[in-house]
Amino acid sequence: MHERERIGREGIGRQGSEGDSLAALRRRVEEIQHAGAPAAGAARGHMALGAPLDGALGGGLALGALHEVFACDKGNGAAALGFALAIAAGTRRPVVWVRQDLAALEGGDLYGPGCAAFGLDPARLIVVHGADATDTLAAAEEALRHAVLGLVVVEPWGMPARLDLTATRRLALRAERSGVPALLLRSAAEPVPSAAATRWLASAAPSGAAGAPAFCLGPPAFALELARNRAGPTGRWIVEWNAHARRFAPAPRRPAAAPPAHRPAASQGPARADGPAPVVVGPFERRAG
Repeated sequence: MHERERIGREGIGRQGSEGDSLAALRRRVEEIQHAGAPAAGAARGHMALGAPLDGALGGGLALGALHEVFACDKGNGAAALGFALAIAAGTRRPVVWVRQDLAALEGGDLYGPGCAAFGLDPARLIVVHGADATDTLAAAEEALRHAVLGLVVVEPWGMPARLDLTATRRLALRAERSGVPALLLRSAAEPVPSAAATRWLASAAPSGAAGAPAFCLGPPAFALELARNRAGPTGRWIVEWNAHARRFAPAPRRPAAAPPAHRPAASQGPARADGPAPVVVGPFERRAG
């Protein structure tokens, strides 16, 4: 079976009317509930993310609330998506991920084996595609009615006028009533006023396996800024994602790379006679000019 089909796509605005599509989403969620999902109710409490994030959050990401994730800049959309995936992996309940079509076109489809490697079981993931921001928000509001879910990710694209302060208040109210947290993923947008309880800015951070050569891949690493926290302090952290424990941990301090043995460091020794002094860029060295 194709991985995209195994994730369970539901078309919004593609097959039949919007009402038919929302009815199909209701049926799919009910099937999950009847299949033996964990007992649900208007849950209150927190979803643990791991140290040191939980300390600032009072125990973890608040359930029954709206949260936002932004990319720090245009080049960090993948980091924002990865942070959202990690949060989704932290719940044992089913996850509904509502994506506007443009988000999939610009950022690529969610890939089942990739989700599994990140700690998110594709069998727990329902991906819903909306033709525009209006359909995307409508599907998200419908999903937030179902307390059996562990998380609803809402991924519009860009800065649609439809996604205003009133729209975020509606999402926050839906989340509060059901106890299901909503995560508004804004990979290609600038922060604007909203009803979100927390606002995160995500970017990629250097990663490497402990004790391994510098060129070896390590666990996913993020530079996170908690820019808004209605329940406590804000802060900044460099963290790594452990897909097995499904928790974040502080990234270890990595020693600065030593200069090559046959060359002095930039601050040592006289300037070269054959040109300007070298400029050190990270662990590498190049000539200026």
